[in-house]
Amino acid sequence: MIAARAASDRKAEEIIALDVSEQLVLTDVFLIASGTSERQVSAIVDAVEEELHKVGVKPIRREGKAEARWVLLDFGDIVVHVQHAEDRVYYALERLWKDCPVIELPEDARGGDGSSSAEGADASDDGAIYLAEDTQA
Repeated sequence: MIAARAASDRKAEEIIALDVSEQLVLTDVFLIASGTSERQVSAIVDAVEEELHKVGVKPIRREGKAEARWVLLDFGDIVVHVQHAEDRVYYALERLWKDCPVIELPEDARGGDGSSSAEGADASDDGAIYLAEDTQA
């Protein structure tokens, strides 16, 4: 749960992982997290990149960092979306991808109050490579 825990460590809210592997050929997992300010969104993004870099994973693409309202980090098998809380409500990615199974995150990687409203696949399933603890690419 490297990416999710890194986001949670920066007080990200509503962290959710979706298995999009059946819907998309380009990636397996969307990790979505929220920040309450542009500064917090940037801190979450920096933490995710730093922790994944420690295990040898670098982003293929990064978009939106300058504005820090919706930052997309593409790591290949996982795409991390860090959104300002207002933008997250407006764009509602969870609603757009509602047919995708939720990957259950451990309590310390869920952000906010640690609650998860949906049941889903085990985090060790295929497509959760950068979510899994001690996983290296």
